[in-house]
Amino acid sequence: MFAVYSLKTRRYSKMKLSRAEYKEIVRWTEQLRPTRQCMKMLKDRFPTHSQSTLLSIFSLEYQKRTKRTISRHHAPDVIESHYQRYLSEAKTHPTAPVLLELANEVDLSPALMARIILDRFLQDLDGEMPSKTVLNSMLKEPSLIPDQNLSNHIYQCTINDCCYGPLVDCIKHAIGQEHEVLLRDKLKERNLSFLDENQLRTMGYDKTPDIILEVPVAVEGHIVHWIESKASFGDDHSHRTYLNEQFWSYWNRFGPGLVIYWYGFIGELDCQRDRGILLKDCFPTDIVTLCHPTQQERLPESQNRDKE
Repeated sequence: MFAVYSLKTRRYSKMKLSRAEYKEIVRWTEQLRPTRQCMKMLKDRFPTHSQSTLLSIFSLEYQKRTKRTISRHHAPDVIESHYQRYLSEAKTHPTAPVLLELANEVDLSPALMARIILDRFLQDLDGEMPSKTVLNSMLKEPSLIPDQNLSNHIYQCTINDCCYGPLVDCIKHAIGQEHEVLLRDKLKERNLSFLDENQLRTMGYDKTPDIILEVPVAVEGHIVHWIESKASFGDDHSHRTYLNEQFWSYWNRFGPGLVIYWYGFIGELDCQRDRGILLKDCFPTDIVTLCHPTQQERLPESQNRDKE
C-alpha cells in the first residue's frame, strides 16, 4: 500500500490538476475509509492519476473529515461503548480483525481507534491513566502489549491505516527526507551552489526554506532565490496554510522562490508568480543561472531587511 509513494513511479501519471478534477476526486473520496481496498478502488476510478497523488489527496481530505468528527469518539460513553463492544467481539472471534472492522464501521481511523482502545485497556490494567510515553511505545511496538489478542488487533489497525499511526508518521518522514535528498542531487547535477536547511540553522536562521541558492536562477522567466520541497499534494487549505506560515516569510527574508509539490497541486493555486511564489510539481528543466553576489554576502542584508 505504502509503496505508492516511491519516487521511481512518480512521473508516470498526471500530477497538476485543475480545480474541477480535484473536486471530482474529493467527492469520490467522501465515503471511503483509509484501507487498502479503498485505495485500490480510488486508483481504479482515476487510472490517469498517480497513486501517490491520489493517496495524498485522500489523506488530506480524510484528516479534515476526522478533525470534524473526532470529538464524538472521545466522549466517555462512546469510548466505553467501543471498548465493551471490542471485548465482546474479540472474545467471540479472537482471530478475526474485529478492531479494524469496528473502526471502519464507525468511520474512525483504525490507528486512532487502536489508540482509544489501548488507552482504555491500560486504564483497566493499571487502574490509572497511562502515560503518553507508554501508550506511544506500545502503538509503535504492539508486542509490548501484555494481551496477545489485543496486540494482534492493534497491529492489524496500524498496518492497514494509510492516514494515521506510527507507521504512517515514519513513512511520511522518510518520504520527506527522500525528496529533500532528490532536490539536493538535482541541484548538484546542475552545478548550482546552495545552502541547505541544516547549514542555514548553523548560521543562526531558525525559519528557513529547504534550499537557498547562493546564486539565484530564473525559472520560466521568474527569479528564484530559494526552493521549498513538499512531499505532498498542494490543495487549497494546505497551500494557504503554507503561504501564511512559511512561504511569505521566506519571501520577506530571502526574496522570490520556488515551491515543489512533488505529488502535484491544484493548478489554479499557481497564481502568485508575479508576487514571487512559483509552484512546480517537479524539478524545473529550464533553469537559467543569473549573475549575483554569493548568498553569504546577501544573507546579512536580508536579515537587516527583516529588522527594518
